[in-house]
Amino acid sequence: MSKVNDFLTEAGVFFLATVDGDQPKLRPLGAHLEMDGKVIFGVGDFKNVYRQLQNNPKTEIVACKQDGHWMRYTGEAVFETDGKYAEAMLDASPNLRDIYNEQTGNKMMTFHLENATAVEIVVMGEGTSLL
Repeated sequence: MSKVNDFLTEAGVFFLATVDGDQPKLRPLGAHLEMDGKVIFGVGDFKNVYRQLQNNPKTEIVACKQDGHWMRYTGEAVFETDGKYAEAMLDASPNLRDIYNEQTGNKMMTFHLENATAVEIVVMGEGTSLL
């Protein structure tokens, strides 16, 4: 998992794909952390992305680094039930506390990918597994 987490950190921004009915949806994210042997991601409970992952947990994350290498991380979103992951995510990105707090009523929902594959791909090259 460290290779996946390191790749995401170096890329900075990555894109998460979901589906809404039969329409693909793609959005940029940046918040992630490695904890308990998993790469953890967070989304708001009030956002469409959360509902989409609840309805269909199959997802894909794509990140691209400055050197042209890119990663495809594919799996099924499994939401965490332990609040320690949301707290760790908010500690890692304190600016998110402006959005996710008791006053706004917004909750950070965290998840990791299971049944996952992660491949680093060089432009015009073959992919190499990161897991």
